[in-house]
Amino acid sequence: MPMPKPGRRTGAGHRRSAKVDGDARQLILDAAEKLFAAQGFDATPTAAIAGAAGVPKGLVFYYFSTKDSILSALMAERVPKHPIADIDTVVAPGDPAASLVNLDAALNLRDHHSSVLRVIMWREADTHPDVRRQLRRLRDQMLDATTRVLQASASAPVQPGTLRACAAAWVSAMFAIASTDRLHALDGVPLPTAKELLEVAQVVAAGMTQLG
Repeated sequence: MPMPKPGRRTGAGHRRSAKVDGDARQLILDAAEKLFAAQGFDATPTAAIAGAAGVPKGLVFYYFSTKDSILSALMAERVPKHPIADIDTVVAPGDPAASLVNLDAALNLRDHHSSVLRVIMWREADTHPDVRRQLRRLRDQMLDATTRVLQASASAPVQPGTLRACAAAWVSAMFAIASTDRLHALDGVPLPTAKELLEVAQVVAAGMTQLG
């Protein structure tokens, strides 16, 4: 019976080696993201992550010293560094309320393709410092972007303090909605409609003229 040539792997061993030698770290992160989103960080054992990734458990610890470090990596690598790059794409001149709705759609916090941003961040913030840091960073970035959007869409100059206050109100509302949407979905409670979001935006826009 002929022996396999040196350096050549066949069958299942070859498939596993391709994972191990190639994109094992990403497979682990993909598996962890799905499991953390579905059942929570604390309820997900490392062995389950390894099984879902199709890699040996020891390889998980080769890339990540602890389960917490997997969550930290998800926060660092799968939360957008810049939630929105160009505010000009969302600004409706003279219409701050429409601009805020456009900004919300561009950020897409509630229906983002990444479950890290859509689910995990909100669920795990209470007990994981890295998650809280990412939330604070995201909030600061959203506050800055919202302030600039309101300024660019206003039909008349607005005091900086007023812009900042209105932006903070909008960001707080979007964070509150995003953090509770997953609970609404679990319980079958209707999610906010486009009309409700527009009404919140209109209240914030009205505040620019009342406070200014």
